[in-house]
Amino acid sequence: MTKGQKIKYHLVLNINRAVGLLPTGLLYGPVLYTFYFLLYRIFRYRIRVVRRNLKASFPEKTVSELRTIEKGFYRHLAEVFIDTIDVVSITPEEAKKRVVFENASEHEKEVAGKDWIAAMAHYGCWEYFTVYQFHTSSQVVGVYRPVKDKALDEFYRFSRSRFGMEPVSMKILMRYILQKKQSSERNLAIGMIADQSARTSNDHVMWFDFLNQKTIFNSGIDRIARKLSMPVYYTEVKKIGKARYTSRFVMIYDGRENVPEGEITARYAAMLEKNIRSAPEYWMWSHKRWKRKFRQGSRYYCDGKITVVGQDGTY
Repeated sequence: MTKGQKIKYHLVLNINRAVGLLPTGLLYGPVLYTFYFLLYRIFRYRIRVVRRNLKASFPEKTVSELRTIEKGFYRHLAEVFIDTIDVVSITPEEAKKRVVFENASEHEKEVAGKDWIAAMAHYGCWEYFTVYQFHTSSQVVGVYRPVKDKALDEFYRFSRSRFGMEPVSMKILMRYILQKKQSSERNLAIGMIADQSARTSNDHVMWFDFLNQKTIFNSGIDRIARKLSMPVYYTEVKKIGKARYTSRFVMIYDGRENVPEGEITARYAAMLEKNIRSAPEYWMWSHKRWKRKFRQGSRYYCDGKITVVGQDGTY
């Protein structure tokens, strides 16, 4: 980082630390509702994107029902901002209270001696996955896309590594895994957020039916799991209160089953959709998830096979 970027990093870090030291009742009370009011009522942050996404995903719902989800989403989004600030300064004891892994001990026995993948999403507060380090003997790895702003990228790396998680860029993930297999006695628990919009120019993308729409997914989890025979678990999340979650690991691939390309991603998408439909306000609707268009040449996975969209739009 340049000198200016270092100054910005320390400024951002210390401001977040200072805000995080506020009493919890103040932080998740007046401060949270101020954030919500600014995001939703004043700046109307990506309101068109949110409404377009909700309407397309839930065509069966009335306008009133969609507005209820919308308001709930913005309240949750404000809370995620607070969570991201708070995670910089909370104690390990407090961190353990933020998310309870319901089947942690059983799951630990299932993956003993194995590297495995936690298939995550922008549902609930994904920053709290760092807390899993307290429940496992494995090295928790958080796969991420580096932020262009070097100061902010360093801030996120610091906050996500406070409790022992190791942030690793998606670009070097495969090399990282192979090196660790040779040099480390600890197994890897790799957290991968797989619900981001993928680039259509990438050869490793595929389209699936998801929330009533053709939706593009990156097949990183699918490729790595099948190539390295790594079990994949969907990280099911439920919100039970302000800054309070429960989570369960649900197996979607055992590392041995002979599955076709795309099947692991299809199972992940189905589990994520079920999670979203149970409480839709906790998913990140402000993301431009459907900005890519389903078009000629797109690879589409349905009923266990891949077809390619033809010039006339058929498949």
